[in-house]
Amino acid sequence: MAKAARKIVFSRSSDIPFNKLVLSESNVRRTRPEAELDELIHDIDRREDLVQGLNVRAILDGDGNETGMFEVPAGGRRYRAIERLVKAKRFPKDGLVPCIVRKADTRILAEDDSLAENLLRAGLHPLDQFRAFQDMLDKGMTEEEIAAAYLTTVQVVKQRLRLNAVSPVLRDAYAEERMTLDMLMAFTVNPDHARQEQVWEAVQHSYNRQPWHIRQLLTETTIPASDKRERFVGIDAYVAAGGVVLRDLFEDDDGGWLADPALLHRLVSEKLKAVAEEIAGEGWKWVKVDLDLPYGYDHGLRKIGGAFVDLTDDERAKRETLRAEYDRLEAEYDGADELPDEIDRRLGEIEEALEAFEKRPVVYDPADIARAGVFVSVDRDGEIVIDRGYVRPEDEAPVAVDSSDAETDGEPGGDDAPATPSAQHAVITIGGQTTGAEEDDEDDAVKPLPERLVIELTAHRTLALRDAVANHPQVALTALLHRLVLDAFRRTAHGSAVEASVREVHFPVQATDLKDSASAKAIQARVEAWKADMPLDDDDRLWDWIAGLDDASRLALLAHCVSYGINALYERPNPHSGYGVTQHGLDRRMRDADRLARATGLDMVEAGWRPTVANYLGRVTKSRIIEAVREALGEEKAQLIDHLKKPEMAKEAERLLADTGWLPEPLRSADPGVTTSVDASGGEGDETLPAFLADDEDEQPDDGDADADDPAMIAAE
Repeated sequence: MAKAARKIVFSRSSDIPFNKLVLSESNVRRTRPEAELDELIHDIDRREDLVQGLNVRAILDGDGNETGMFEVPAGGRRYRAIERLVKAKRFPKDGLVPCIVRKADTRILAEDDSLAENLLRAGLHPLDQFRAFQDMLDKGMTEEEIAAAYLTTVQVVKQRLRLNAVSPVLRDAYAEERMTLDMLMAFTVNPDHARQEQVWEAVQHSYNRQPWHIRQLLTETTIPASDKRERFVGIDAYVAAGGVVLRDLFEDDDGGWLADPALLHRLVSEKLKAVAEEIAGEGWKWVKVDLDLPYGYDHGLRKIGGAFVDLTDDERAKRETLRAEYDRLEAEYDGADELPDEIDRRLGEIEEALEAFEKRPVVYDPADIARAGVFVSVDRDGEIVIDRGYVRPEDEAPVAVDSSDAETDGEPGGDDAPATPSAQHAVITIGGQTTGAEEDDEDDAVKPLPERLVIELTAHRTLALRDAVANHPQVALTALLHRLVLDAFRRTAHGSAVEASVREVHFPVQATDLKDSASAKAIQARVEAWKADMPLDDDDRLWDWIAGLDDASRLALLAHCVSYGINALYERPNPHSGYGVTQHGLDRRMRDADRLARATGLDMVEAGWRPTVANYLGRVTKSRIIEAVREALGEEKAQLIDHLKKPEMAKEAERLLADTGWLPEPLRSADPGVTTSVDASGGEGDETLPAFLADDEDEQPDDGDADADDPAMIAAE
């Protein structure tokens, strides 16, 4: 006959006065037993109750009789917390404490009770904590009250609530351990559940599941709050107009991300227009506004001079007083290791005040204003930059002709009467030309590089080549002699005794990052250094100054000047007009540029060019992106991104290619064994492109368009 299972009988519960309890030596918690005790005391004091009673055993005398005292083997932290409350007179010495009294005849050791209570309890899953905070908030507790109850900060409470607010799909994935807590935190950046789920679908099967990548995908259509457009408009104005700001509560986000680029663009345009109209009211003929003025934006324009507004007697006196105070403070604290805060602050205030005197308005001649214009842009700190006083060649005043003997056709004053500028409305240009829609590049064909992109890339190479030639005087001298020999021996020179000249080549098409490139900065620094020493206001003094230079300085100056004539820019050949370059001329230009690159050792990687979404990867087709990764890193890496949509693919490719030294064809080092010539043959009207712009015939898309086979049409933007 089967033996009946023994039934369990639980120990009784009882309320025992605290002064009848003592801490047992059998309690296994001996290392840092008072860890986080303050939090527990705070919780008991806040509740005025225990959430869980103590586990106690009766203390027996030598004869095995109960003494009326009880030891506490399990619940030592609660015992210590109550002990502290007794000392603080928040709980009476003989106050009743809820206890579970173990049976006297139990064979379970006291150490066993203590160990079981600490080891067999399950910690609360973070998701349950997030939900609990949300439930308390829904039932009337404020974030501040929740933070005070659990001795944490309001920021921590906000973080937990934000984690609970992500899509249920993501919370389930976290609960099932298919994503980490760091990944879940990254998803809180964007509150849009649909977008969160899209990104999770994209990354859960991807090799790249890093939190930074998730944040990047969730904010890819936004604008960082650190962007100069936001600084120009101001975050308050953006929010007041209904804009939404995404914030990362778990990372330093530099102010977050602006989720409505269209709104920001409108606010920027409105503010720029208001600035332009205010400047136009000064009487200028034109105002050109652009967030980023291109490199060499003032090429071919004459800068007119003006005079600073005179200071009043009071202003002069104030300036002298400030200068005297500054000199006195400097002398008083000369040699001090560190200036007192108030003195340092005062010196800064004086410097700002004196600088304001130097930046007083400039007054221009009204006749100059009537024919000149203004450039308006925004610097990287979001501050407006106004550059006044540029005259275009077509707006220059006509050369005066002595017509004292000429007939005036009966008109008073004739044609020589001075022109009086009439009221005019400035022509305002904002933003320059618009860009076309992005081409559909979902097909797998390797389409040719867009012509505009090739021009931008070769502009980068031209600028880098100029800097390289300027740093190689012997190469510059060879290049100049090469030019002079061609003119002298091929009889192509015309005019005066020596017609050797350098014409700076400017870039009608260029990338926005060209002006910030290392080459542009190096050239500008060299220009400023030479100009600081040159007597440019007097031709005779300039001659004497050049004649007095040592040989090394003369070669360096020669190299700098010759470098301005470097032109490695691709442009579409124009065989049907006297303007532009012929195919033969383009071929020769590219060969000469390659020769200079070899002579100077130009390396575009060392010159600072890296493929980015803005300057290349976002401008070409998916197949070109994959081909770039394949060339740099191999087929395996290329396959890692071939399933991504183009925006994600371009960003991933930028990261993968960052330190590989990969360059697109127009920027690669010249191979002396390969010619840069392209086939100039073809029917009438055919405009051929360099080899790296054209596809093989089997890669050309066939969409039924009559011009689909024209390489120029395919390459054009």
